[in-house]
Amino acid sequence: MFTLSRIGGLSHLLAIYQASPLNPGRHSTLNPVAPQAGNIEWLYWVIFWICFGAFVITILVFFTGAARKYVRQATPLPPIKEHPADGIAAWFVGGAITVTVLSLFAVLFMSIITGKKVEGATAERNAVTIQVTGHQWWWEATYPNWQANLTVTTANEFHVPVGKKVVVLTNSNDVIHSFWAPNITGKRDLIPGYSSAFSFEVDKPGIYHGQCAEFCGLQHAHMGFSVVAEPEDQFAAWQNQQVAPAREPTTAEEIRGRTVFLTHACVMCHTIRGTDAGSRVGPDLTHMGSRRMIAAETLPNTRGALAGWILDPQRIKPGSRMTPNPMRPDDLQDLITYLESLQ
Repeated sequence: MFTLSRIGGLSHLLAIYQASPLNPGRHSTLNPVAPQAGNIEWLYWVIFWICFGAFVITILVFFTGAARKYVRQATPLPPIKEHPADGIAAWFVGGAITVTVLSLFAVLFMSIITGKKVEGATAERNAVTIQVTGHQWWWEATYPNWQANLTVTTANEFHVPVGKKVVVLTNSNDVIHSFWAPNITGKRDLIPGYSSAFSFEVDKPGIYHGQCAEFCGLQHAHMGFSVVAEPEDQFAAWQNQQVAPAREPTTAEEIRGRTVFLTHACVMCHTIRGTDAGSRVGPDLTHMGSRRMIAAETLPNTRGALAGWILDPQRIKPGSRMTPNPMRPDDLQDLITYLESLQ
């Protein structure tokens, strides 16, 4: 890294040239792992080089005009008369306008073609279907199945098989949200009362971060999700695990933790299949212990973070729909032990 305030001119450019490539972060349209994101990257570079070329030409013309010599005269200059070079200048300006208009139409045409490619086909056989519903401020994912007992419901963590078409059906439960996983595909708005569909296919296994890209309220910035792309056998194993009801507690701490869950406010908002908890206000917690993050990618799924989130979520994520849950320390520890066991 270098301090911009201490360098200038050519040294500034030299420092940029010599700087090692920076990590683009979890969001990176320029690191595509799916054909849809690859098409977006291609369009980005086309527009970038067109704009860069226009910038260079503009700067060259500007400096050429600024560098022309002039002669100081004691007497006023004569009236401006037509010069033979004026015709050349007119042709030059006309040509520049023509090239600009054609470039804009070319970009428009390529943008339409790219949009069609990114949208993808949504009526393919054997595709994995995910119903994504946006809430303030978390994501609900349902993998529908014609057998109700084989339907998978999870939150904020979407598992997909590598190399297989994935169809995403979108909806919103409250306000407009926008589903955006930049490494995989473009943005897709989730509008209340209106369902839409798009598809993608991930080429490389990995965990790719996504984010709500439409301002949806106070905690819009903390409405993230992750797409876990894995081989088909691992994806099938994950599905089989998610279909099963919550495992029965085996230790005294886990048994007491389940009792705490069912006798406190938790049961009013969450579902744990296999128990009496069946509310759909908040995320399904049947297999919460297997998730990497909690609170829509706001916190890691660790004992400390989970304890803070349960006791005072408003301090961590002000405005969230989850209310504080004061409880005794031993009750809290047993509850966390039970939740961690929900693999």
